[in-house]
Amino acid sequence: MNKEENCVILDFLHTGYSDRRHPEPIAQALGTQFFSLLELVPREGVILKQEQDVYIGEGKRPDIRFIRGQMEYDKLTSVAKSTLPDVIEKIVLANEQKFIDFFNRAGPLTPRMHALQLLPGVGKKHLLDILNERRKKPFESYADLRTRLGMFPDIVKSVVQRVLDELQGNEKYFLFTMQPRQENRMNAR
Repeated sequence: MNKEENCVILDFLHTGYSDRRHPEPIAQALGTQFFSLLELVPREGVILKQEQDVYIGEGKRPDIRFIRGQMEYDKLTSVAKSTLPDVIEKIVLANEQKFIDFFNRAGPLTPRMHALQLLPGVGKKHLLDILNERRKKPFESYADLRTRLGMFPDIVKSVVQRVLDELQGNEKYFLFTMQPRQENRMNAR
């Protein structure tokens, strides 16, 4: 199973959830590698800040006592939901090569559907433009992609929207996030 090493705090509830009998501080966070939505319990006395980067990998975690687990988008607080798009955008900008590699390597999902078409704003015309340009030479950056494709939707915004759609559970295919576990999908129906 893929595990996150780092995450960004979306919201920190000093006294935990109001509906719990024994409240404890809890943080809602987004993993930076697989965009996992996580619940974290901080170490005693640690106050986490919104948009703070936190290490959650193996070994000593200075700020986090334990990871309670993955969570669904619907369980996020309103503060976490409002912070989420900006945090995703920062991750997409900070990991430019990962997303450019996606544009360079993405292939068909079915005989009629290409992975690139799942990005908001990418229809058949844009798909053909991308495929023609990457045959000439792989894309090197967001700027290179924008320059070579001309009138094209904002690449970063398109990826951010796709990640949000996947996190909300509205998609059949998962390009950037981890597919929800089957029991979670069954309970959501």
